[in-house]
Amino acid sequence: MNTNNVKKYAPKARRDFIAAMAKQAAKYGIEPKGIASVEQKGDLAIIGTRPFPVGVIRPRAELVKRVEQLGFEQAMEQAAYSWFNRLCAIRFMEIKGYLDHGRRVLSSAADSSSTPQILEDCLDIELEGLDKARVASLKLDGTKDEELYRELLLAQCHALHQAMPFLFEAVDDATELLLPDNLTKTDSLIRELVDAIPEEDWQNVEIIGWLYQFYVLEEKERIDKKLKAGKPVESDEIPAKTQLFTPNWIVQYLVQNSVGRQWLQTYAGSPLKAKMPYFIAPGDQAPEVRAQLASSTPDNIDPLTIKVLDPACGSGHILIEAYKVLREIYTERGFRSRDIPKLILENNLFGLEIDDRAGQLAGFALLMMAREDDRRIFSREIKLNVLSLQDSKHIDLPTLWKALNLNAAWKRGQSQGLFDNENIDFGSAMADSRYQLLKSTLARFIHAKTFGSLIDVPEADFEPLQDLLQQFRQLSVDGDTAQKPAANKLIPYVHQAWILSQRYDAVVANPPYLGGKGMHAQIKEYAKRAYPDSKSDLFAIFIERGFSLLKKHGYNAMVTMQSWMFLSSYEDLRKKILLESSIECMAHMDNMVMGIAFGTAATVCKKGGSQETRGAYCFVEYEDIGPDNTPIQFPPLNERNLNAAKRSGYMA
Repeated sequence: MNTNNVKKYAPKARRDFIAAMAKQAAKYGIEPKGIASVEQKGDLAIIGTRPFPVGVIRPRAELVKRVEQLGFEQAMEQAAYSWFNRLCAIRFMEIKGYLDHGRRVLSSAADSSSTPQILEDCLDIELEGLDKARVASLKLDGTKDEELYRELLLAQCHALHQAMPFLFEAVDDATELLLPDNLTKTDSLIRELVDAIPEEDWQNVEIIGWLYQFYVLEEKERIDKKLKAGKPVESDEIPAKTQLFTPNWIVQYLVQNSVGRQWLQTYAGSPLKAKMPYFIAPGDQAPEVRAQLASSTPDNIDPLTIKVLDPACGSGHILIEAYKVLREIYTERGFRSRDIPKLILENNLFGLEIDDRAGQLAGFALLMMAREDDRRIFSREIKLNVLSLQDSKHIDLPTLWKALNLNAAWKRGQSQGLFDNENIDFGSAMADSRYQLLKSTLARFIHAKTFGSLIDVPEADFEPLQDLLQQFRQLSVDGDTAQKPAANKLIPYVHQAWILSQRYDAVVANPPYLGGKGMHAQIKEYAKRAYPDSKSDLFAIFIERGFSLLKKHGYNAMVTMQSWMFLSSYEDLRKKILLESSIECMAHMDNMVMGIAFGTAATVCKKGGSQETRGAYCFVEYEDIGPDNTPIQFPPLNERNLNAAKRSGYMA
């Protein structure tokens, strides 16, 4: 796809969306200089001197609370990316034909018209919660297209909530207040989105990642200037600074040589091999290596048990490629094609991210991938394991525990004074293992947006967390009026802890790159204490962290800066890698191969692999990359690679 259109559009869109949110907030008396009072008079809400329907009071109060917690600028930034993500998602789905009613929501079905198709066909549209009588009334009026279109767009968002709650909030969310007016005008945010990016660029879900990378481009440039001035990167700046969209061929290389490699070791005759263009078959190995490999290779693999984690998943590019390999594996084992997408999303793929924007898009991209294979995927209530990690500092556990009513003592009316002190009897919360698990879990995630997947959750917590997650999910559906909101409040923290307590067959990532000089004090201190061998850069810390998240013979596949291979500061890390794993293959890349001005390396290591393993190494020069940003051939045939192949035993 041509990324130039996206690169031109997305940074400007960010500025325009933020400005539109701020303008809309001012309409409701919420400005940087202060917040106007609100007074209810009958069925009206008077904000300052302006009247509004009384229904705005509750969502406005939520918006005010958000502004007070985050600050005005951050709240507007958050709302801006929420609407940007939602509109981009709807644009992708309407072009792909994924919306159930079959109409376009943001654009016309005919080139000669600028009127959104859903507005033209509104009398025939079926959307849950849409008042058809009101739609007919507004349509027949002939002068209220703006009001009608706003209701149709919001109804579409509400309809997508069940399938994608991480991206489309429930009805009456505070963010809805900030949806701008005049949406059908030629200079509206929607019109600019439709006009700026040609339809052909929306055909591949890869566009989601590029939209995000360019959306934060100006913020990244601002942070780079800050770093050059000697100032560290703050926690809320880490995502924009460290996000880098990985070229597709590199993602394929990592996934195919980790997830695919594990499968082919057990099923050497699998047709999967022919479908992985960047897979590097193992070369001739010494007898001791072959013996070690045979002893560690299972006789069979149930596809349901394959676990793949991207601990810094960005917009989900790596997870998409892992999905493709897993789909082939399930198909090979005879699973029904209509069952495969749900099985993969709920059993095999796990992603964590500190940036809410990227987390939303990763979940969306995966669902769109699944939609290609299952047209009913949106109605299957998929439980995605792709999350943006959340801080727990504002969680009041005692109050939520009381609302959950899990302890039998509550039911007997013995809850008075339960939390008066720490020295309470066995029937109290402090003696309940579930309460203690929640307490320790929430304590781990106080700074989740800073430490992300580096937060350690004991493997021993896996089963208790899984049981608690299932119980809370049940309460969120069948609980009483107190239990449902309490369970929903705690589910994200239990879910993210459960993901980090698991051990994986493959950890695949393009981790964040941030040197010690750019780390703020909190991260720097944590790195010194927890990762003394890799503390010099976040990417190296993630390499080390990846091994701790693996099963006994799992694969750690990451594309990182090349410096870990030769700088003295990483000597102990290199020793640890060579002593505790085997390097199965590496693509060492020249400056600018990944579009950045330094060399990188895509490396696949096997935890517990033999130290005598002869890995496959190749060097990719900038001249090896064709106009489509992929290698002209892989591995490239140059003298450096031929010599490396001979030394490693891949060639006679």
